[in-house]
Amino acid sequence: MIAERVLTIGGTPLHTFEDYIKNNKLAIGKNISNDEKAVQLIVHSLSDLLKIEREILNKSGEINDEGTNSMMSDFIAEQEKTIWMMNAWLEETL
Repeated sequence: MIAERVLTIGGTPLHTFEDYIKNNKLAIGKNISNDEKAVQLIVHSLSDLLKIEREILNKSGEINDEGTNSMMSDFIAEQEKTIWMMNAWLEETL
């Protein structure tokens, strides 16, 4: 979906694992087997991703890029809901 949007606006999307690793800005979890730690990592990663998406949302709004703006808005709404649900689960387990 994101790659299609990048192509639509004339860009070249990332397309190799090397590119993704080089451009990663999110925490990476490894060998996590504890459910609470796994959910905490997801919440943290989604929160960091929201910051990036809000920056994109602001920039797309400034240049009147409605397609990107709509996509980011949809992503943000779903991720905020997911974070809320996972935080509720974490509070129940603590």
